[in-house]
Amino acid sequence: MPEITSPPWETIREFVEAKDATGLDNFLDNLSPGDIARAFSRLDEEERNAVLHLLEPEDAADLLEEMADTQGADIIEDLPVHAAASIIEEMESDHRADILGKLDEEDAEAILNQMDPEEAKDARELLRYDSETAGGIMVTEYFVYPDSATVAEVQEDLRRKSETHPDTGVQYVYVESARHALLGVLRLRDLFFTPPTANIKSVMVANPIFVFTSTTLDELDDIFERYPFWGLPVVDESGILLGVVRQTDVADAWSEQQGRTLLRFGGIAFGEEFRNMPLIERSSKRLSWLFINMGLSTLAASVILGHQETVNRLFVLVFFMPIICNMSGCSGNQSVAVSIRELTLGLIKPEDFWHVWIKELQVGLINGVLLGLSLGLMSWLFWNETATLGMLVGTAFALNTLIAVSLGGLIPLLLRKFKVDPALGAPPILTTLTDMCGFTLVLGFARLAIETGII
Repeated sequence: MPEITSPPWETIREFVEAKDATGLDNFLDNLSPGDIARAFSRLDEEERNAVLHLLEPEDAADLLEEMADTQGADIIEDLPVHAAASIIEEMESDHRADILGKLDEEDAEAILNQMDPEEAKDARELLRYDSETAGGIMVTEYFVYPDSATVAEVQEDLRRKSETHPDTGVQYVYVESARHALLGVLRLRDLFFTPPTANIKSVMVANPIFVFTSTTLDELDDIFERYPFWGLPVVDESGILLGVVRQTDVADAWSEQQGRTLLRFGGIAFGEEFRNMPLIERSSKRLSWLFINMGLSTLAASVILGHQETVNRLFVLVFFMPIICNMSGCSGNQSVAVSIRELTLGLIKPEDFWHVWIKELQVGLINGVLLGLSLGLMSWLFWNETATLGMLVGTAFALNTLIAVSLGGLIPLLLRKFKVDPALGAPPILTTLTDMCGFTLVLGFARLAIETGII
């Protein structure tokens, strides 16, 4: 047996070389999800496949469920179809749909065709829902009984199913009508402290809190903050019970959503990226947006060319221009972040243009004046031969800050109105516009001062 002192990925390689399936399974069971994800990112495609081939499908499914969906999908798509299908079948319904949803449609369909027909049908149903709604993250493993059932019948059925469904977490039992509409929730403590002959309808919590399949991730997060339940039933528009969304799954989905937003802010425009992905794929994900940014930056820098004479006459401006543009961009990005957050939570809509602008003007006016005064004072202290330079750069800074926060607050609203992702489009547009405005203000004021003889 390998000595467990080396990094996890090295130990995994040793277990694979020794073809020690039991040792490998026990070792992986003792790793945290983070360690598992990190270890697999250090293995190459052949090594990852060898690990999954060595494990039983059920153990391989448990392993992939510990990883991010994108990482799990990358591993699954490298496997033969029959091996991938046997692992996918062993996953919980929500994880199964999440990973299939990350695959190319052709690859996903090939796997579904190899699966048990009932399991495949269930997966296809879940794939119909948006991944960031209750329908997209709900599980279909739950216990539901007709309102005519007795406590004894439910208890006996749960005992039988505990042998065939040992991994199904049971916190609540759901009660439905003859047409399968949700009627109530039965807590396990009530179930086991009620006379066996009693009807479950008499002890259920009637009219429980539920969510629709279309309930968004943000709405789910708010609901679970107010009601700390283990899970909530998910129904369609007719009230038919379709699944259960668990609090832990909402938290995981929320974390993934924030991670994708962070990637988009960083310019990873098309999908997620991990460092164990193919080099060409990683390069193309970054280059696509970098080329766009290069064009926008060139457009902004071209403003300077139109003021070459001014720059030559007052070269000290080269020191101040990057400060003004960078700090104004920071102020604008703060406004972008607030607008995106409020759009996500539904606190504002694209039509709230004037409301957002007035709020940002108030902040921009205060911050712009204070920042402008600070930079103007610094200019006067270091270049004290004239106070005009300080007034010039301070005024340009204050105005550009005011412009930046206004644009930062409004650009996300405009992009959302035209069905463009604000997290993807707002930062580069804001940077280009604030740079152009900053250069124009500084150089324009300086040119006017030179022409009028003030400087």
